[in-house]
Amino acid sequence: MAKINYHHLYYFWRVALSGSITQTANECHVSQSALSQQIKQLETTMDVQLFERAGRQLVLTDMGRKVLNYADEIFTRGEELQSFLKKGESTTQRHINIGVLTTLSRNFTEAFISPLLKDTNVSFSLTTRGMTNLLNGLSSHELDLVLTNRSVSQQNDDAIWQNQLVSRQSVSIIGPAAKKPDNSFPHGYEDLKWVLPTTITEIRSAFDAYCSTLGYTPEILAEADDMAMLRLLVRDTGAVTALPPVVVKDEIANGRLAEYQVLPNVYENFYAITIRRTYVPKIVTDLLKKNIVD
Repeated sequence: MAKINYHHLYYFWRVALSGSITQTANECHVSQSALSQQIKQLETTMDVQLFERAGRQLVLTDMGRKVLNYADEIFTRGEELQSFLKKGESTTQRHINIGVLTTLSRNFTEAFISPLLKDTNVSFSLTTRGMTNLLNGLSSHELDLVLTNRSVSQQNDDAIWQNQLVSRQSVSIIGPAAKKPDNSFPHGYEDLKWVLPTTITEIRSAFDAYCSTLGYTPEILAEADDMAMLRLLVRDTGAVTALPPVVVKDEIANGRLAEYQVLPNVYENFYAITIRRTYVPKIVTDLLKKNIVD
């Protein structure tokens, strides 16, 4: 195999990060045709395909993602060295792009990013999307990490995702204060209707398993995968639900709703998902360390 041309590798790195030949050509002050040709030369030298077309977009191949991991480390370290030689100090990435699942609790998101709010030298972007678009953003390196209440399954040793549990909240039965049963669940709940998270959520899976052990079948009035919508439903329908109390803390405080009881071993778990890569920006690792669950 011929020696890798690091000039070509640099252009590949820039295109992979931006996902756009046009944008990268403008930023690097080269023509699009010249940029495309140099990436083709890199592919020929390495005897691999780094990109494939998906409509008008360039998408990294599996090999392209692996090459990008190495290019990340090479050129990020190179930029740090350049800054050190110029300013006499080492710098790390000071901006982080965070993807947030559309249905995620705003209270959790705010708590997770609170360390960033205390550091005046750090900036961040929050992008709210569905799960598929979030994972696509990670794989294209548009996002540095994703916050979700659903873990991503690892199918094999080559899986590109990494899950870290960063928070968990206990789940309680919550409903109108006037309807609170005198007995422990499930006694006294026979005539109550429920609004519940959908079956794809961890809360619902744990709740269903708990009901099954007690021989109780809830009468379900409605389901939703969005915590804000569940909050409105339990507030306005007179039904009961299974939620972390923090979601309806204002309604509990004013007496409109009440926490009936905590459900044992039922939690809402929150995850930070990152992509496996050789070099991980320090700002990402620092933030994850500050949100480790004991």
